[in-house]
Amino acid sequence: MTAVTRKAVAGFVSLLAALAAALFGPARSLDYWQAWVFLAVFATAGAAVTIDLTRRDPALLARRVKAGPAAEPTPRQKWIQSFASLVYLAVFVVAGFDHHEGWSHVPLAAVIAGDALVALGVFVVFRVFRANSFTSGVVEVGRDQPLVSSGPYAVVRHPMYAGALVMMLGAPIALGSWWGLVPVAAMVAVIVARLLDEEALLTTQLPGYAEYRRRVKHRLVPRVW
Repeated sequence: MTAVTRKAVAGFVSLLAALAAALFGPARSLDYWQAWVFLAVFATAGAAVTIDLTRRDPALLARRVKAGPAAEPTPRQKWIQSFASLVYLAVFVVAGFDHHEGWSHVPLAAVIAGDALVALGVFVVFRVFRANSFTSGVVEVGRDQPLVSSGPYAVVRHPMYAGALVMMLGAPIALGSWWGLVPVAAMVAVIVARLLDEEALLTTQLPGYAEYRRRVKHRLVPRVW
């Protein structure tokens, strides 16, 4: 196992532990089956993506482990990522409190649909990784980075953010919490701020991106925006 793989595995395990704490702590109980199912779905999908990157594209895995507010090259992105981390965690904390207090009553079919959305969101991110080996964890343009306009990039300009948004929409529903959708709305604003900043960088530093923007009209949601 390489140092990059060890770092990726350690980071993923730490994330799962943080999510478990954010859910079961506010819930004040381990008797929260929706959380266990969600964690199983998320862990399985995330592990599959990590294994694929380890075997197929270790260079991309190295780019992905360099992430988080401290790794961002600009103060603006540091602030955006810091806020994103807080909002992301808030989704699970609110869901945990919701479970304890019994605020929401989410039908079983909706919970299953939420887990399906989580899996679908991770799959979209997986397809992006297959299409583009330069999907760094920070906003930057890599040396010799090509313009990718095929696959999911032919549908929207930021398919990885679209996949992340699908996953985030599914998570609180999978956790049996309608109230968990409230911080998801803030996450949408964070994603929009990040991708607009990223587009400005790509337009000036990635050859052909300005023309790509003219050809692919929508940023995040097909036929909408």
